[in-house]
Amino acid sequence: MSRWLALAHRLSGLALALFLPVHFWVLGRALELDAFLAWTEQPLVKFAEWGLVVLLALHLAGGLRVLMLEFLPWRDWAKGLAAGVAGFALAAGLAFALAL
Repeated sequence: MSRWLALAHRLSGLALALFLPVHFWVLGRALELDAFLAWTEQPLVKFAEWGLVVLLALHLAGGLRVLMLEFLPWRDWAKGLAAGVAGFALAAGLAFALAL
């Protein structure tokens, strides 16, 4: 499970790094054209926003897990961190989806 979470942490970080230039480009376009913002109301874009929130939550929780494993003494509960990371990411995504 820890290998999968480590992979998910790295992949979510890569996806977020690829997302940032697009995000800044969209912000720049939104300042010029109000009609461009109407594009963000499409269902596919709303779904992509939900995916972004899940990626951010996954990356945050995975980073905290790595910090805890690095700086805290090893305990039996360390394996439970994996379930906590996945649960946190899904809960954040669900909370965001329900608020839409």
